[in-house]
Amino acid sequence: MAFLDDNYLITNETGKRIFNAVKDLPVIDPHNHADVKEIADNNCYSNAWQLFAATDHYVWELLRKRGVPEELITGKADPRSKFLAMAKVFPETAGNPLYEWIHLDLRRYFGIDLLLNEENGPKIWEEVNAKLATDAFRPQALLTGPLNVEAMSSTDDLIDTLENHDRANKAFGRTLIRPTWRPDKAMKIFAPGWRDYIGQVEKRFDMKIETLSDLLDATKKSHDFFAEHGCRASDHGIEYPVRADYRFEDADAAFRKALSGKELTQEETDCYMGTFLAEAAALNAETGWVTQLHIGAVRDVRKTLFDALGPDVGGDVSSHFIDYTRPLATLLNRFDGKLKVVLYCMDAIHQMSLATLARAFGETVSLGSAWWLNDNPIGMRRQLEYIGSIDALANFAGMVSDSRKLLSYGSRFEMFRRVLSDVIGDMVERGQIPEEVATDLAVRMCYSGPKAFWNL
Repeated sequence: MAFLDDNYLITNETGKRIFNAVKDLPVIDPHNHADVKEIADNNCYSNAWQLFAATDHYVWELLRKRGVPEELITGKADPRSKFLAMAKVFPETAGNPLYEWIHLDLRRYFGIDLLLNEENGPKIWEEVNAKLATDAFRPQALLTGPLNVEAMSSTDDLIDTLENHDRANKAFGRTLIRPTWRPDKAMKIFAPGWRDYIGQVEKRFDMKIETLSDLLDATKKSHDFFAEHGCRASDHGIEYPVRADYRFEDADAAFRKALSGKELTQEETDCYMGTFLAEAAALNAETGWVTQLHIGAVRDVRKTLFDALGPDVGGDVSSHFIDYTRPLATLLNRFDGKLKVVLYCMDAIHQMSLATLARAFGETVSLGSAWWLNDNPIGMRRQLEYIGSIDALANFAGMVSDSRKLLSYGSRFEMFRRVLSDVIGDMVERGQIPEEVATDLAVRMCYSGPKAFWNL
């Protein structure tokens, strides 16, 4: 087997046949962080660094790991210098999925078979930039052409006005990009900028917010607005699950206290957050939206990085010291059979707990794809093998890119489909599943199942 050849990640003959059945299916991506304005504007990408690395903290972390100075990552150095610095150390990232993703992007979409390294860096820079200057590599052409994206959902703040979604979909002539409602900034009462954010909510909806009920009225207006723009899901990023059975009066008292500038206890913080999340889930239950819970990201642990660059720059980690079962059970019981929920975890050890929860709560609770630090061939394989044994693969919520880069809809989905084909092909060759059933299952997991579950 050669690097990224036709058999890449597939080690059995049945898996190769299954992959042929799924490799060309349209992409359904229910969760990403696409820059919708970039897509709506539809300008040519300025250079290879912008396309491959300018927004990708996966890249930034690996470059830091190999000693690249910050000036050549997020600093003021010119894009060509940054790209060539990445090329110089790129062979040293081998073994990490990033090495595969970027080479897949180069091969599949630019026809470049060269390995990215110090010697080839200048040539690859020039070849990529030449193609980026053509209309075929504008964002809209990439999405509807080689990336074969049928439906995708961006991630959008509660106060967003979504005009870029309207512009993009008008250009496509159909609804290709749907918003996802993410009210995290209103929920995270502990965040330093929370009070200022509540002021932004007041301005967005032209109302005074003095109580939790006032905030929930604004939240309902936002939810309705997103529904009018084709939203199908909410998303909530939480470090640990919070209970959904607190008293509303206690949550309101915590809200008023925080709004007055006073510091909350941990219990008050959890009470407010749990109540807010439950109220958001209730809105979703009314509209049939999916509720996504991304759990377990411990944010900004590297102080020097956070102090220099702020949040979301590659300083987040996972932790296995989190109790998932008891607090999640309060939410799932409160909305049992009434709410579609997708559960993601950042630490692989929690896949076991989430698989058993999904199994216990039936068809409305599903596992999301192997997320973040699990988004690699090992993490995907382990998750698929485990949930196939404990839960039901047919209920899998589908692959998501969770990415800011358009090319991820190609490389990451190809990686997933290859791993899935290999895992299910192994099961066929061990006599566990008939091949025709396995092929139908793979098609369902890659396309028809997610499309129906997310109503895309």
